[in-house]
Amino acid sequence: MKIPEPDNSIDKLIDAAHEARQEPPRFHMGASLLGHACERYLWLNFRWAVIEKFPGSTLRIFRRGKLEETTVVQDLRDIGVSVQSTGDAQSRVDFGCHVSGSVDGIVSNLPHAPKATAVLEIKTHSDKSFKDVCAKGVKESKRTHYVQMQVYMSGLKLDRALYYAINKNDDSIYTEWVHFDKDVADKAIARGKRIALADRMPPPLSTDPSWYECKWCASHEFCHASHTTKQANCRTCAHSTANADSTWTCEHYGAEIPQDAQLEGCRAHIIHPDLVPWKYEPFEHGVTWLTPWGNIQNGEGDANVYESAEILANPQACANGMASEFRGDMGGRIVVNEEVSKK
Repeated sequence: MKIPEPDNSIDKLIDAAHEARQEPPRFHMGASLLGHACERYLWLNFRWAVIEKFPGSTLRIFRRGKLEETTVVQDLRDIGVSVQSTGDAQSRVDFGCHVSGSVDGIVSNLPHAPKATAVLEIKTHSDKSFKDVCAKGVKESKRTHYVQMQVYMSGLKLDRALYYAINKNDDSIYTEWVHFDKDVADKAIARGKRIALADRMPPPLSTDPSWYECKWCASHEFCHASHTTKQANCRTCAHSTANADSTWTCEHYGAEIPQDAQLEGCRAHIIHPDLVPWKYEPFEHGVTWLTPWGNIQNGEGDANVYESAEILANPQACANGMASEFRGDMGGRIVVNEEVSKK
């Protein structure tokens, strides 16, 4: 057998450090996602019903892509290109209804097009991905990148974009002019707004778990296995509503939900009915979930009513009532899954 690597090796310690500081989910419907093929994925992502936790190695890849932007900007400036609105001074496009994004930069004085002003979009690629985009062009090879640029051009009132791709294998560069397509931009923005404001979950792209666009999706387990969220936050709560002015309202408290409170939720959380596979019946202060293991009352917890985080952590224990006395007399709570909010 192969002797396992020690847990305190340098690479594992570095990856663990990255994993300990994962960024929270974004508060908006990002322009970089608007070209995604699956509306359910976009809804689950925006609702924080599926929050992807990346391994340290992947987070380091993300960091490399971010650091590459500084290098590309310097290289462009070295050949006389003007690069504005980059780094910490990025231009932001905001279309309302929670749909927005930030550009990598705005470029002008480009070779062969000195009078043009364009959106700059920088992407790093694996060798296989890079060769594919070189062969097919960004519109066919990387639809999400293409739509992202169309949305940025619409927001900034520009008619072209410079797609700048780097091969991480050998540092090869591929650039492509992308011209504005108003129809593509308008449809993507309208789609994002519609999904962001939707109270109910859209259907999936495919019901086949082996479908190539589903196999590696972060929502695969939810859509094709559990049909159960692991997240108890304001956006997975039946009380919450996304508003057209890019705010959220809590129907339980009759108030706007501050951004800094949305990730944690509160004890009155009731699981959104599309985020668990069970039927339900309402009662005065919540709902009763009709699960295969028995009925579970969901609302602000007491001896017999369970908070959402408890139900998502262990619905069987909640249904059979074996913890009721412990919860009532000692104030204990059921917590098994660390991914579930504990507030």
